[in-house]
Amino acid sequence: MGVCVVSDFASVRRELHRNGGVRVSSFVPEWMRRAVAAEALGLADSYTVRRNFTMAATGFTPRRMGNVTRSLIAQKGFWIPQIYQSDAVRRIVELVAGEPVSWCPYQPEQYVITRLERGGDTHGWHWDDYRFALVWVAECPDQCDGGYVECVPATFWNKCDPGVHRILASREVHRLAVGAGEVYLMRADSTMHRVHPIRAGRRTIVNMAFAGRDELCRTTSHETMDALWSIPEM
Repeated sequence: MGVCVVSDFASVRRELHRNGGVRVSSFVPEWMRRAVAAEALGLADSYTVRRNFTMAATGFTPRRMGNVTRSLIAQKGFWIPQIYQSDAVRRIVELVAGEPVSWCPYQPEQYVITRLERGGDTHGWHWDDYRFALVWVAECPDQCDGGYVECVPATFWNKCDPGVHRILASREVHRLAVGAGEVYLMRADSTMHRVHPIRAGRRTIVNMAFAGRDELCRTTSHETMDALWSIPEM
C-alpha cells in the first residue's frame, strides 16, 4: 500500500501510554486518509442504523449514534477492508504501540463506522474488548460543538462493577481533539473513553480494532458489541 513510516516512534508511544490516545496522522499517507474518509461518508449516508440506549456493562452510559456494521462495510466497501487487512497499517500500529499486534479475532469488531449527527449524540464512557483502536476521522464538528475524545488512561474494565463515576471523581480526564482527515490510535482496553456529546455538526469515523498477541487465545465476551448491533432505536 505504499505506507512510509519514520523510524523513531518513541515520543508518540510515550504519549499513547501517558494519555491513552495519540494522533498518528503523520504516519499515514494522505491518499489513504482521503480514501477511508470518502468511503466512510458514502457508506454512512446509505446504510447508517440509529441506536439510542444505555449500556449496562459500562454503568448505563449512553449510546446515541448511528452505525454501519462490519458485514455491510465488507460487502459494499473497498478501501476500508483493504486498508484494514494491509500489513503496512498493522505495522504502523505495532510501531506506535511498541508490541506485536494482530487483526481482531472477533470479526464484527474488526472495523465499524459510527456517526453522531443529532444534538446530544454521544458514544458514552466505555472500554473496548481489544487492546488497540485505530480511528479514522472522516468529519468532525468544531471543538466548541463537542465531538472530541475524552480519555482516562490506566483504567480497567470490571464488567460486573464498572465504576465509571468513581473513576471520573478520582482521575484526570485527558482530551484528544482530532479533526477531519486525521487518524489517532488508542489503548482502548485500558483507557476509559467517550466522545463528548455533540451540540451541532456531524462526526463520522471508522474504528479499526487490533489485538495484542496474547489476546488471540483468550476468551473474551462481547456484551457491548453484541448489544450495539442488536438494539434498535428507541
